[in-house]
Amino acid sequence: MDVRELVVVHAGFGTAAVPYVEGWELQRRTHALRVDNAIPDTVLLLEHEPVYTAGKRTGKLDRPLGDPGAPVVDVDRGGKITWHGPGQLTGYPIIKLRDPVDVVGYVRLLERMMMDVCADLGLATVTVEGRSGLWVSGTPDRKIGSIGVRVSREVAMHGFMLNCDNDMDWFDRIIPCGIRDAGSTNLSRELGRDVTVAEIVPLVERHLAAALGAEGMLHRTAAQLEALAGLQESAAITL
Repeated sequence: MDVRELVVVHAGFGTAAVPYVEGWELQRRTHALRVDNAIPDTVLLLEHEPVYTAGKRTGKLDRPLGDPGAPVVDVDRGGKITWHGPGQLTGYPIIKLRDPVDVVGYVRLLERMMMDVCADLGLATVTVEGRSGLWVSGTPDRKIGSIGVRVSREVAMHGFMLNCDNDMDWFDRIIPCGIRDAGSTNLSRELGRDVTVAEIVPLVERHLAAALGAEGMLHRTAAQLEALAGLQESAAITL
């Protein structure tokens, strides 16, 4: 399938925030379709209901003590533990990476995309050697965006998150990303005004499409995406 457009799926925001396990299953279905070339490159954009996700490198001491007020889900991405929830934009690009697959280069691409989004809003951010994600320099440095990816059969899943106007207290209950000598922050705190997920969604769409070299975007629902895959399968059977 030679498709030059990026498909964007708004999977759920605000009162329609997506439970993590439901979003993970949507990722897996989308990933399988992309592996089979049944759909183009696709990004799922959403807010999650409050949840902690523990990547494969999460240590015992990184996890919350007692009841953190949200479920802790062990996942198959890289990295350590982090939080997802309302006021934070989560993006899952389901992208077929070019051969030879360069996972580090893909992570750098996502960092650059988030940096460009923050620059549009007037916030200077940096990357930190040896630490993935996006940071605001200071004492201590403050993490504003995180990245955790998994690549299987040349197709990436999981992705990035950018803190907008979320409750930062959630991060106090864990060691975010296993980093003990840094803080966490969001766009609203850094810019001194309310920066909502709705405000940054179009910025993320535009910069992600540009970073991936897409010539345009197609907005679809999850149901429309899976229907497209069904039509592709039917055409292949007919042929």
